[in-house]
Amino acid sequence: MIINNELDIPKVNILLKTFALWFLAFSGWKAEGDLHLLPKKFVAILAPHTSNWDLIFILGVIFALGLKVNWFGKKEAFRWPLGGIFKRLGGIPIERSAHKNMVQQTVELIRAQERVVVGIAPEGTRSNAKYWKTGFYHIAHQAAVPIVFAFLDYGRKVGGLGQQMVTTGDIEEDMNVIRAYYKGVTAKFPESVGEMVIKPH
Repeated sequence: MIINNELDIPKVNILLKTFALWFLAFSGWKAEGDLHLLPKKFVAILAPHTSNWDLIFILGVIFALGLKVNWFGKKEAFRWPLGGIFKRLGGIPIERSAHKNMVQQTVELIRAQERVVVGIAPEGTRSNAKYWKTGFYHIAHQAAVPIVFAFLDYGRKVGGLGQQMVTTGDIEEDMNVIRAYYKGVTAKFPESVGEMVIKPH
């Protein structure tokens, strides 16, 4: 774990943070997490993902905590007139082609940044995902950055940034840690929660 008392992490502007705090209070939600315990680079995973509301609330939580999260989209989406806005909201253009490996591109971008937080939903779908996509794990492991468990607990109406994990390279064992953490988190639609397993080779 990297303790960063200078908060040397990407921080969102005060206006967006204020709006996020208002939105959560209006919705009856609270944000949990201590930015002092976060490293300046990490991969944040959101699980379980069962509703379109997940993105809205997790962004509200993250912005309320004062953290700026980066996300990746195809470079065509960053053209004028919306490209500048997307970049201000944390967007980073990626070339999505058969000749470009998404994991490797993301790893290279993380390595090139002094401060960056990448948000990923491993299930990739709101329905009951049979398997988790493993890109989040390989990105974190190859970039040598921790994984931080982001969560939305609809039972308590609390969202936040929880446990950190440094990958060991043994994805099966590390997935046991991830499953154990999210076991006590209530999704919006519990019946749509997948098994949190990776596809066998």
